[in-house]
Amino acid sequence: MSAQTPPVAVPDAVVVHERVEPVIGVRRRVVTGLLLVVVGLVTVLGWGFGSGTGDATFRFGGGAAIALPDLTVPGTTTPVLLGAVVLALGVFQLVRGFRLRRTPVLIGVTLACFVIAFLAWAMSGRDGGSIDVVQLLQSTVFLATPLILGALAGVLGERSGVVNVAIEGQMLTGAFAGALVATLAGSLGAGVVGAVLAGALVGWVLAVFAIRYQVNQVILGVVLNAAALGFTGWAYKALMQTNTERYNSPGVLEPLPIPGLADLPVVGPLLFRANVVVYLMYVLIVALQVVLFRTRWGLRTRAVGEHPKAAATVGIPVLRVRYVNVVVAGGMAGLAGAYLSIGTIGPFTENMSAGKGFIALAAVIFGRWSPKGAVGASLLFGFFAALQTLVGILPTPGAVPSSFLAMLPYLATIFAVAGFVGRVRPPAASGEPYP
Repeated sequence: MSAQTPPVAVPDAVVVHERVEPVIGVRRRVVTGLLLVVVGLVTVLGWGFGSGTGDATFRFGGGAAIALPDLTVPGTTTPVLLGAVVLALGVFQLVRGFRLRRTPVLIGVTLACFVIAFLAWAMSGRDGGSIDVVQLLQSTVFLATPLILGALAGVLGERSGVVNVAIEGQMLTGAFAGALVATLAGSLGAGVVGAVLAGALVGWVLAVFAIRYQVNQVILGVVLNAAALGFTGWAYKALMQTNTERYNSPGVLEPLPIPGLADLPVVGPLLFRANVVVYLMYVLIVALQVVLFRTRWGLRTRAVGEHPKAAATVGIPVLRVRYVNVVVAGGMAGLAGAYLSIGTIGPFTENMSAGKGFIALAAVIFGRWSPKGAVGASLLFGFFAALQTLVGILPTPGAVPSSFLAMLPYLATIFAVAGFVGRVRPPAASGEPYP
């Protein structure tokens, strides 16, 4: 007998995971590239060659204990160079195209170049023109806070399958209740709680009619906004105007600087010298992001918003999830209302929300129904609103219509969604009744 050949050991197969990069479509690449070229040309021709002869100085004080040195740049050369950068990005996008995952970076660089070039142009009307960047960013956070809170409410509602068009009414009701409760109780903390409960009450009404009675959610939201406007307007004239001292003298939430952090350059005065509503907003941003994408409740919420019938088959209580999330979202919007009244000026004024709820709803769509995206879109709207006020006092080489600055965030939204973000898809069951 011949000896048997010993078996040869075969090494275990090595599994290689290769990430396939999504390919950007030709049409989308061309549209994006053309948009970048247009923005670059506007920057070069409008802000560069249309600038004055003065220099532009960017200050970074903002009242911080440690201030960064000023930055002075040429008022003409800077916009031209920044516009050339945007043009180069546009040409590269047309010829070859950036990877799809680089789109957020591309948007950020383009916006930064355009805004810095515009500010340099606005300060070039005479020598010595300057702006405090930290104060501009403080105004941005100040104006964006109610938008962020409203947008978070919209994200939570739509992720659950309920379109919350009533953010405006929840804000307005919260602002009214915050001022009234704070005045009657003699406590601003009670006013904040009252505003949250008032917003949650409107959210509960929305949930009952949208979920139980299956009323069209868009029409229902419009009706609730009109009802909130009418009720608060009537109560303001009947109570607050006739006896301001008793019903509409709540005071204002004072800033609470965080020791140590408030003295840091730039970020100190920007983030850590705010009132309690702003700090609560920080907590809600992180909490909603974590809850939606890192917890069981968030998984259930997203399942209910995408496919409620499939969620129900695995034992998820669809209606309860929707009820809870819509009421909580109403409380967030009510907190935004508290910021509008006792968080900024104190007394309530008629229709003081002034359409901010609808802007927050636009931020939800621009942010693609994610907390981080909604916060970024709200900050964009707040920045251009702050810029509109700032440019009015700068020595610009030419007159800038205020309506031009007012429409910039909406133009940016259209361009970003059309060219950069692409077709956006809401949660599949958003606005759809169940069962």
